[in-house]
Amino acid sequence: MYSGQLVFTQLMEHLPHHTFRRYVQRYPSKYPTKTFSHLDQFLCMAFAQLTYRENLRDIETCLRAHQAKLYHFGIRGSVARSTLADANELRDCRIYADFAMSLIQTARRLYASDHFAVELEQTVYALDTTTIDLCLSVFPWARFRQTKAAVKLHTLLDLRGNIPTFIHISDGKMHEVNVLDILTPEAGSFYIMDRGFTDFARWFALDQAQAFL
Repeated sequence: MYSGQLVFTQLMEHLPHHTFRRYVQRYPSKYPTKTFSHLDQFLCMAFAQLTYRENLRDIETCLRAHQAKLYHFGIRGSVARSTLADANELRDCRIYADFAMSLIQTARRLYASDHFAVELEQTVYALDTTTIDLCLSVFPWARFRQTKAAVKLHTLLDLRGNIPTFIHISDGKMHEVNVLDILTPEAGSFYIMDRGFTDFARWFALDQAQAFL
């Protein structure tokens, strides 16, 4: 029988904990951390993502089924649905957003020398937008149509490694071309996008920034 570290633990060991603690200090929260730390919250949500949990009840049930292993997961706090809900609502989401961006930067450096299908030294990005349907009764602030709610996820993907380098979430009514106003072009890079992003004035701005499309 295998007696080494759990796979989840091995994955989480690659995380730079000192960087995570720095972001926690940058965005202080009034929500207590003695019984359920920011790291506990992150590990619970990471476990939920990797194991395809669908809701807080599902996360709680799954983790409690492995109660004896939680310490080895790195989770020291008590896992409860209400605790997770309060932490997700009251703690600053920028902690995890900034931490994710730091991990993305690390991953991009690791993939920088990987072979690319096209013989280009410059970075090649793919830009696209997807609409995520939501329940109107649960998300009334995200009204998209008369009986429908939605948000739009605008993503810029670095094709060398397929790593997202920019993500913007907007309401469902925002046209995808408007994300070009938020994006900071990288000189010398190539941007691939579909016809939904056709806007010659914005494309001229990309050209002025010495980017290609």
